[in-house]
Amino acid sequence: MNEGELVDNLLDLDLTFSQVRILFALAHRGEPLPINEVAEKLGLSMAAAGRNIDQLVKLGMVVRREDERDRRIKRVSLSAAGRAAATRHIEHRREQLRRFASLIPESDRSRLIEALKPVLAANALRELNQEKGYDISEGGARGA
Repeated sequence: MNEGELVDNLLDLDLTFSQVRILFALAHRGEPLPINEVAEKLGLSMAAAGRNIDQLVKLGMVVRREDERDRRIKRVSLSAAGRAAATRHIEHRREQLRRFASLIPESDRSRLIEALKPVLAANALRELNQEKGYDISEGGARGA
């Protein structure tokens, strides 16, 4: 699947940018989250998060349930369709990186890896991506 096909798949789902971000935030966590936590994590108002989640529920991408201990709290998680969409996107991105890396001559690839080691060791990228709700670990999106 190329970049255009991937974007077309997301567009075919008729998702807004906020809805896509919600899908990836839920995929990253891999566990049901309270709607207020989703809103906070993505910098959305509760109303905006609620409207976007309502649409994702209608599309069958997200499941919403009452909290077992507090019925006032609604928790959301990915449905099988939502998990599949997020996983396809993440796997496509990984494949793009693998193809890119395969185009770099071995000697240059080794130098690039050595240059990146201090950056990766500092966990700066991981912390930045976790703040944004992305997972760049080897295992991918948790729960996806």
